[in-house]
Amino acid sequence: MLFGIDASPEQRNVIAVAKAHKDLAVQGVMMRKFGQEIIRATAGKKIHGTGAIAGGINKNLSPAERDFFIDGKALPNVDKMVDWALEALAVFRNYHKENKKLIDTFAAFPSNHLSLVRKDGALDFYHGVLRAVDTQGKKILHDVDYRQYLDYLGEEVKSWSYMKFPFLKSLGTKSGWYRVGPLARLNTCDFIPSPLAQKEFEIFRAYTEGKTNNMSMHMHWARLIETLHAAEVIRDLLNDADLQSEDLLAKGDMGNEGVGVLEAPRGTLIHHYKIDKNDLITMCNLIVSTTHNNEPMNQAVRKVADEMISGQKSIKEGMLNAVEVAIRAYDPCLSCATHALGKMPLEIQLIDAEGNLIDRQCN
Repeated sequence: MLFGIDASPEQRNVIAVAKAHKDLAVQGVMMRKFGQEIIRATAGKKIHGTGAIAGGINKNLSPAERDFFIDGKALPNVDKMVDWALEALAVFRNYHKENKKLIDTFAAFPSNHLSLVRKDGALDFYHGVLRAVDTQGKKILHDVDYRQYLDYLGEEVKSWSYMKFPFLKSLGTKSGWYRVGPLARLNTCDFIPSPLAQKEFEIFRAYTEGKTNNMSMHMHWARLIETLHAAEVIRDLLNDADLQSEDLLAKGDMGNEGVGVLEAPRGTLIHHYKIDKNDLITMCNLIVSTTHNNEPMNQAVRKVADEMISGQKSIKEGMLNAVEVAIRAYDPCLSCATHALGKMPLEIQLIDAEGNLIDRQCN
């Protein structure tokens, strides 16, 4: 977005961003560092945390760890994260004013949206019920128990893809597909339970007069609002004495089957396991965020092709980047969602109406 879709590959990287937008780049890097340190303190390590165990966690947050994020001595503190999240939203809004056509129309298409919401309709990443709305904002999945997800969600298999195609069973494979992620969460929830993010949410919803927002590039707007909400909630939690509690494990029989659903940054994440008497896994079913967004990403690519490639005789760099921009709005993790081995490069073929291959580019 910062350099335009036709910018050269040499410019589309973090180094170029740092040169052209130094303050923004520094804030982005330091916010990521803060988030990584939060993960280290709560999960044991930054990558593949060791803190989660069956029934709970193996450590609390010590007073020293808590103060590390509050005092601002070793890194910008949590108050600064809130301020920077607000500044990032201001950057987006200013960019939006100057580039409305790109932000509002690029890869925009009608769709359903699905996410968890809290039982009172609030945005929630970890608890609640499953809700889906259609392209007009009407509820089509009415706050159901996520443990019964198999009653409501199906997965279509197609011969040409390693990924499955989830859909709402009540609507079928043709019209039952949906989006998940930041945009979907702000389309399905009724409010955000933190004051600054709620104010931004009201501006976001007012832009479409309360109707479902189907603009793919608004995924970034929604993501920034969620970042602000996360910063606010982290600030509240750091001042919660329960963080030093020794009550770390749930009581009771674990049972032999469990379903867990949460809202990962890129969307709804479903884990379903069965175990035997020796605690060995006998069944595992995962529907990850990128799998949910499989059909929406295909729709986004088709939209880009319709808008940018019709009538062209060759594939230009801007076309390749336009496809990437559309896909990256969904923050996909193809390795999470497929079972393919080896490299999976982006390949685009330009085929005429008679089926003849005109051009082929791969990066």
